[in-house]
Amino acid sequence: MKRLLNLLLLAVACAALPGFAQQFPSRPVRLVVPYPPGGANDIVARLLAPSMGAQLGQNVVVDNRGGANTIIGSELVATAAPNGHTILIIAAGHAINPSLYHNLPFNTARDFAPIALVGDGAYVLVAHPSLALASSADLIALAKSKPGQIAYASSSIGNLTHLAAELFNSLAGIKMLHVPYKGGNPAMLDLLGGRVSVFFSTVAVARPHLQTGRIKGLGVTTARRSLALPDVPTIAESGLPGYAVSGWYGLVAPAATPKAAIGRLHSVVQVALRQTEIREKLLGVGIEVVDATTARFGELITAELAKWDKVVKPLGITPE
Repeated sequence: MKRLLNLLLLAVACAALPGFAQQFPSRPVRLVVPYPPGGANDIVARLLAPSMGAQLGQNVVVDNRGGANTIIGSELVATAAPNGHTILIIAAGHAINPSLYHNLPFNTARDFAPIALVGDGAYVLVAHPSLALASSADLIALAKSKPGQIAYASSSIGNLTHLAAELFNSLAGIKMLHVPYKGGNPAMLDLLGGRVSVFFSTVAVARPHLQTGRIKGLGVTTARRSLALPDVPTIAESGLPGYAVSGWYGLVAPAATPKAAIGRLHSVVQVALRQTEIREKLLGVGIEVVDATTARFGELITAELAKWDKVVKPLGITPE
């Protein structure tokens, strides 16, 4: 009995020592969204947060820190205490920014630790019906016959809707005319009005108009067909082999976050993503859940950093 009492006293004493490791999480987790409320990143975060919080036994609080093309929110997390209690939702633009901005206040490759890949958000190449195009191959042929005359919309300079088109240009050996807008909806309105010819749109913006036949879907950008638009072929299979662009989403933490915390967070995200309601709501905004390990997600980020560097720098693209 005396020996047991001594062991209990030792355990209490150790727990009182400064720096003694507490079980993660010991307080609410802040999930930073580097965009204002209402966008796709915000939707993903708010779908995941309740399930994650219920599993962790602590609230997961969504904190919108929009501005500077995600740089403000990303810097907040890069410099946060690396204990798992502050994490960041990222999208494909996270891997594009280092090529666009030469003085980021963090190092994208080194200052974040991958947690979990959430899913792929396909973009869809759509065209005005007046062009009478049936496939990506048709668009390539038309653009070759009219160099610099086919106008394509984007939702902003340096955005994935812009770079997806520039990658298409590069791989197809064509040159289309870039017309940037301040958002996907204004770009779609001008496509519907015939003021531009094509647009690499998000599925969420394009799908209502595809269903009514006001625009034509030539191909989705992902490597395989999207469950959100199952009847639309991939661009790779409809005219441009090797083409693939994914508007992926995932979660990261500050670089030195303990592996145990990363593992716990990865686990609760996977459980959340197996819930039918969450999967269906994600698919409703064009995001298809992808099952991947933390290591695989890290490899994806590394590959995307290299991929977009090769697209952005030769073109001399600079942000607005």
